[in-house]
Amino acid sequence: MSPSDNNANGAADKDKVSRDQSKKNTVGRNIPHDSAALHVSGESVYIDDMPYQHNEVLVGFLGSPYAHGRIKNLDFSAALKIDDVVALFTYKDLAKNVFGPITQDEILLVEEESQFIGQPIVVIAARTPAAIKAARAAIILDMEELEPILSVDAAIAHERFIDKTYSIARGDIEAAFAEAEHIIEGRLVIGGADHFYLESQAALVYPGELNQLVVHSSTQNPSEVQHEVAHLLGLQLNQVVVITKRMGGGFGGKECQATHVAVMAALVAQKIKRPARMIFDKDTDMRVTGKRHPFQNDYKVAFTADGEITALQARLYADGGAYNDLSTAVLGRALTHIDNAYFIANVDVVGKIARTNFPPNTAFRGFGGPQGIITIENIIEEVANYLGKDALDLRMRNCYGITDRNITHYGQIVANNTLPNLFSELYQSSNYKSRLAKVKRFNAESKTHLKGMSMTAVKFGISFTNNFLNQANALVNIYQDGTIQVSTGATEMGQGVNTNIRMLVAEEFAIDVNQVIVMATSTEKNNNTSATAASAATDLNGAAAVNACRELLELLKPVAARYFAAKEIGIGAFPERIVFEDGHIFDDRRPENRLSFAQLVGMAYRERVPLGARGHYATQGIGFDWSVGKGSPFLYYTNGTCVSEVTIDRFTGDLKVDRVDILMDIGRSINPMINRGQIIGAFIQGMGWLTTEDLRYSSAGALLSYSPTTYKIPNIYDTPPLFNVHTIENECTVNIRGTKAVGEPPLVLAVSTWTAVKNALSYVSGEHIATLATPASGEEILERLTYYAAQNKDGYQSWHGDAEKSPLLARASSRAVGSIRRGKQPKVVAGVAKR
Repeated sequence: MSPSDNNANGAADKDKVSRDQSKKNTVGRNIPHDSAALHVSGESVYIDDMPYQHNEVLVGFLGSPYAHGRIKNLDFSAALKIDDVVALFTYKDLAKNVFGPITQDEILLVEEESQFIGQPIVVIAARTPAAIKAARAAIILDMEELEPILSVDAAIAHERFIDKTYSIARGDIEAAFAEAEHIIEGRLVIGGADHFYLESQAALVYPGELNQLVVHSSTQNPSEVQHEVAHLLGLQLNQVVVITKRMGGGFGGKECQATHVAVMAALVAQKIKRPARMIFDKDTDMRVTGKRHPFQNDYKVAFTADGEITALQARLYADGGAYNDLSTAVLGRALTHIDNAYFIANVDVVGKIARTNFPPNTAFRGFGGPQGIITIENIIEEVANYLGKDALDLRMRNCYGITDRNITHYGQIVANNTLPNLFSELYQSSNYKSRLAKVKRFNAESKTHLKGMSMTAVKFGISFTNNFLNQANALVNIYQDGTIQVSTGATEMGQGVNTNIRMLVAEEFAIDVNQVIVMATSTEKNNNTSATAASAATDLNGAAAVNACRELLELLKPVAARYFAAKEIGIGAFPERIVFEDGHIFDDRRPENRLSFAQLVGMAYRERVPLGARGHYATQGIGFDWSVGKGSPFLYYTNGTCVSEVTIDRFTGDLKVDRVDILMDIGRSINPMINRGQIIGAFIQGMGWLTTEDLRYSSAGALLSYSPTTYKIPNIYDTPPLFNVHTIENECTVNIRGTKAVGEPPLVLAVSTWTAVKNALSYVSGEHIATLATPASGEEILERLTYYAAQNKDGYQSWHGDAEKSPLLARASSRAVGSIRRGKQPKVVAGVAKR
């Protein structure tokens, strides 16, 4: 791998910022992640590394064996007699049993009917793992299996939906289709994905005085855990303290679903007054936690002969699983991202959430945005295939403009739009034209392999779509030796938010970053916080920390001004003349006379000046009204483009990603190398979702691919041999330090690998529009190849044998993957890719 970055060095020198900021050299540097050395040395402390107490118990559970079942009898008297079993609990031991982050519709412990396989029924407290296993086997559970809903189609047929129908519309959709030169319609089936964080769901709970609980939770949302523990156990919020030091990965899977483990452990700790630890093994975690939402999206699109999209009608069906969780918000983001980088004059998009008997699906990096974005990128590939044009020409033609064609279908102006520039720059730097010609020559000559190439874009809105979540608070404490502790609501899951905040705080006081430590996140220090999600953790919490620092600066500058005025007769005490630079403080009229930061802090302390401050930040100028489907829900957009080139083995469907070129607008980086790591990591994770990570279930709804042996995340050998990552010069004037969020947007650029596969298939699809579901696994690709090859039996038999006897052909044909491609009909049906 030979990645490069044109913005990795010298970013601070190029920043055009104010006089004071230009003298501070922290932001813009490549400072190591604050836990990097601890990770490689094994010193990083996760929940299961915390020392065991002598009276501590372990917590497990007995889950439902059925996706939908009714309890007829439950007897755990025998289990209570097992040595080392301490206690067993059911829903009757909870103060409440219904909860949820948006709508309270979820049942924690099954009362009568289970709604997914593994839904907890009995909570087991024991001294050893062996005792938990024995108790689980000894519990007598008599359940009647009921008919489950295990697909979006089944949910639609039974009219089983979560929440209401959501819609966004613009223009005159009926007139646009009536006047259309060309129309195609089809269906895109988008698979889910497991978060596959390295640290499974985990919680350790200590009981305290006055019925208080201290909960150590591997969560992205300590306040949510605090709320649900208090709610379900009948406590006040001030009786529950939740602490998160770090997570071994989260990716959205610990935004809401960390509450389940925390509440079960807290229930045990509350009832038996002993520390309680609950940590899922990987198999359990994968089986019972929610995934990225699968979507089934039906679409109809009108376009001109030169590829301008004039109308889009789409019906999005998200598989929410058994309960809402965050599905409402996930669907909303999909609806607001279905345009992606493209202006469409007439839009009619509607979304519904299917209620199925799977674990409730939840947040996942991108949060619905990828499922919306891949839909329009898929449509553009199909329109290009239909017209016989290169899809990049269509993308650039339909791209949002700078001064016109720059308003989204929900009414927000695409401000500071760098998308046209990103397309044109990457077109040149990636040698797109010459490489496309080589791809065409290769496919014309090779009998064994196919190549495909595609450039896609991302326009990702940054902010929580629920407006009240766009706030944060921070506590900054300065100590007498000039060192600083910072506490915020942000949680560290490896993405480097703590390092970013350290750098922002150090920059404000012009001190070395090593003088700043970001403390473990605690609801005791930072109350009513939002989840570390939506790519907004640094934006919100970093801004809150900076606000706290500036309050302290306003207190420290008069102290310094009085000192220098007393030392230099006649200059007067003017706080506005005080400069903080390189760990020192001086009056800009006498720069040779300096104090160290520690000296100034000591003076302030002796003058009884406060050395701690709480900062608060609330994002301004955003809002959205779902009753009309209009508003400006995002503070800004993070943009990017990406070219992927792939090679497919015609005989096996094996896929190799040969080269990736990424160009992004991420504003001005706080830490360029951390952002670079986020871009690369997000892209590879997205590539896994779209190419290798295949969730397979039994006919009864049991997850079959629940371990690394059957669920394939990308490994080092899956990374493209040539991987170029670049950023452009830009400043986001509405955000802290001109930076832009980079946690989620790069994941969506991996859509280019999937569309590259689709492009490769177009070379063999003949008079059919090439169709594809996600993930584009080897099996999926081979079935497509088999179907298209069968349309030309001579060519098919030459490398697959007898078409009539092929089981692959039978499977592929049954999935209706083909369609008429260039007939004279005004309406063409693009194939329905079904799983």
